[in-house]
Amino acid sequence: MTDAARFTAFDWVEGKRPEWSGWNSHIWYLAETAWREYRSAEWYVKRLRAEGFTVEESSGGMPTAFSATWSNGAGPTIMAYAEYDAVPGNCQAAVPWRQPRKGLSRFAGGHTDPHSALGMGSLVGALAAKAAMEKHGITGTIRFMGEPAEKVRGSKPIHAAKGYYDGLDAIISFHPFYMLPLCNTARWDTHCGPYHAAIYEFLCEAPQTWLTDVVTDAAGAPIPAAHTSARAPGANDAVVTMYTLSKMMRDHMLPHTGTWTLNETILASGQATADNLAAQMAMMMFAARAPDVAMLKKIYAVLDRNAEAAAAAAHCTVKRHWVSKSKPGLANHAMAEITYRNLERAGAPRYGAEAVHAAQALQKELGIDPMAEPFADELNELVPPQEAERRLRKDLPSWQTHYTSDDYTDMTWFAPTVRFYIGRAVLKGPPGFSYPEWALNALGGIPSCIDPTVETAGKTIAGTIIDLMTDTARLAEAKEEFRVRREAAADPHPWCDYAPPIDFPWPEYVETPRGREWWIPATATDRAMERD
Repeated sequence: MTDAARFTAFDWVEGKRPEWSGWNSHIWYLAETAWREYRSAEWYVKRLRAEGFTVEESSGGMPTAFSATWSNGAGPTIMAYAEYDAVPGNCQAAVPWRQPRKGLSRFAGGHTDPHSALGMGSLVGALAAKAAMEKHGITGTIRFMGEPAEKVRGSKPIHAAKGYYDGLDAIISFHPFYMLPLCNTARWDTHCGPYHAAIYEFLCEAPQTWLTDVVTDAAGAPIPAAHTSARAPGANDAVVTMYTLSKMMRDHMLPHTGTWTLNETILASGQATADNLAAQMAMMMFAARAPDVAMLKKIYAVLDRNAEAAAAAAHCTVKRHWVSKSKPGLANHAMAEITYRNLERAGAPRYGAEAVHAAQALQKELGIDPMAEPFADELNELVPPQEAERRLRKDLPSWQTHYTSDDYTDMTWFAPTVRFYIGRAVLKGPPGFSYPEWALNALGGIPSCIDPTVETAGKTIAGTIIDLMTDTARLAEAKEEFRVRREAAADPHPWCDYAPPIDFPWPEYVETPRGREWWIPATATDRAMERD
């Protein structure tokens, strides 16, 4: 029955391609960014309800999250999930030249990984498995989660802490590949590491008390902020000082081993005109990736100290708001083996003549002689998890147990979990040539180039769900491995101890008399990039 059910699922994926290809393009064009994926989440909720799922909207107190369930009777509960957040500053049309989506600023959101295909591959797999379960009488439950704000590892720590992953028998995590050797394979031992992100909020709410013990040339002036008076530095100065201190001290915080990273973004600044008024508020977020939590604690001890110094110098107060405390991943070999077997059955992504033509047009646009076979050779190769692990470890120190960043890791502490990667369209280039970021983003939106990723992922997920529903011995093996690994861990509990960080000034689309646009309006430069 398992083979027959798998064939049914694979046929469903192939037969429904025109539909899910259109769905994927729709999410890709929405390109909504972290914590503001309103239309994307709404689409998933409507689609899942139309497919017979019961859906809880705004799960975990997050407006763009959801939790969906479909059951065909008693049996295992297997979970997959969608992500759908895009990245600010990456607006790109699905064309083989640099152009923002029509009417939008080039600084609007765009799908880089792309999470549009991540979510659609997972949805296609879940729906294909559902169709096979209905046809062949396979009992069990499919859970499908909507996970916003992955780019700041946002929702999964919150869902974990609020019990949304309790009671699951297995979890399937898919991502389009973003680095070698993790292409058409599954992780084995070295999973993603922990991550912390926090916003430092600087407020200058009492500028009149700046240097009150100093006689100034504006003493006794009827206007407190007289133009002849030195004003308080304010929040902009605090952010600049925080930024400079942290850049300067980055070289001293930790040795450059273990591939840790620290990135920052200014979410808001000023809130004052260019007048003699102190900037009232500024917010800056720092996000850190590291192989272990001890490193993260050291990084944030330094950041906290820098924030206090910056606030004192600029006559501000400062408060730290957590955005994410995300755990390192827990491996499961049994799940990796089950999933990789289904990847072998699905086969590597296959690119047709239309995809080749699009790739060649992009190469020509960039001044490269179009190649007969423009896609990277690695996209055709399946890599067993053990071999991918061997290649991954070649450049890592022996003590390092985790590498790179993604918040699927919070799920791994609740049920046996697989993390697997499917190739996405990337191009060969002349020696020493690097493609611009927009080129990769464009390929992620051109259906003939991205649909093969969604198809392979959908088949792999559907086959894995069917195996887990029907092979009780193999599922039991995965669950026992999970039990042993979790019991051996020093800290198995969720780290999230904060509310969903939804009320901060995250970049977003807005409705204006000009229509729907990015919060940074399109300019003449953006419009000039559009081609007919």
